[in-house]
Amino acid sequence: MSVKLGVEGGFMNIPELELDYAPKLGNKIDYGIGIVGAGAIINVAHLPAYRKAGFRVVGITDINRERAVETAQKFDIPKVYMNVEELVTDESVEIVDIAVPAQHQRKIVETVVAAKKHLLCQKPLAEEYAVAKAIVELAQSAGVKLAVNQQMRWEQATRASKTLMERGWLGTPITAGIYVSILTDWRAWGWLLSVERLDIMYHSIHYFDSLRFLFGAPERMFCSASRAPNQAAKGETRTLTIMEYDSGLRILVDVNHDNWTEDCHATFRFDGTEGVIQGTYGLLYNYPHGRPDTLEFMSRTRQPGYWFRAPLQGRWIPDAFVGPMGSLMHAIETGGEPETSGADNLQTLQMVHAAYRSMKENRAVSPREIQA
Repeated sequence: MSVKLGVEGGFMNIPELELDYAPKLGNKIDYGIGIVGAGAIINVAHLPAYRKAGFRVVGITDINRERAVETAQKFDIPKVYMNVEELVTDESVEIVDIAVPAQHQRKIVETVVAAKKHLLCQKPLAEEYAVAKAIVELAQSAGVKLAVNQQMRWEQATRASKTLMERGWLGTPITAGIYVSILTDWRAWGWLLSVERLDIMYHSIHYFDSLRFLFGAPERMFCSASRAPNQAAKGETRTLTIMEYDSGLRILVDVNHDNWTEDCHATFRFDGTEGVIQGTYGLLYNYPHGRPDTLEFMSRTRQPGYWFRAPLQGRWIPDAFVGPMGSLMHAIETGGEPETSGADNLQTLQMVHAAYRSMKENRAVSPREIQA
């Protein structure tokens, strides 16, 4: 999606500048997709995105057959399988999209790779780093492509920021921050109420992955976490994470899931030697429907003193969910690797576990310390 910058109020217009931030698809997008899981994320994100992109979903299964049937009817999916074993024996299934809680993912992956099917896994790939590494090795040994659904890389403001950075608008990064203060009702995902590792593992992992996509992996991380009094969820719901880079770059991720006021926000700001990029993540203002992101940027040398505004189109849910599947399809077609391959995702999980080790040991931790 190429969008020209429009003038709005005191914001400047640069007709020749286009931000091309939509997911890129290969020549072949009709691979047969089999879905494992018929929960909320499949219904509000995966399947609406695949329908918009023109992907071909051939079947679905879920431990709750009634839910699978209902989803199949809603999205015109031709087959409902009794179980994963039946799904992978269907020759029309070429890619298996797994959308189940992390603790159930390895067993399903074992069945899928044994059938030599390519797969898109839910994030986190696993709650334990050693298990995640074993999953990646399983796929590699079987010769199948494995991607992880870290779709925030294709979220509109994130992708457009990457484009601006590659074109030199930011210069050398100096500071960056993501600031989220929202009210999250964890009861919408009942199984998450009992997990001991919550925000970093299941929410801020998005920010960690997108920041690594934009800036690379940090050298050191320090993370502090807490819970709100009398909260229903067992795990952490407030986190502060500092990422340090040898270049001098410092990043802060500040997340609060217990903001009961109407003054909720989900913002970001990236400062560099040549410019500033800032905006909002629209999804988090009205999850899961959300609103479009905002993106503004300023240059020290290109019309200095003026903010430029990009009118971003689309939304994180469902549009960004085209990205991981589209990247996987392109990798299958070309023999390359998906952008969010399993091997790549291990680096994000090293950051996640470095944050938890930092919480536990009250010290800065290098992601490289995390090994299976």
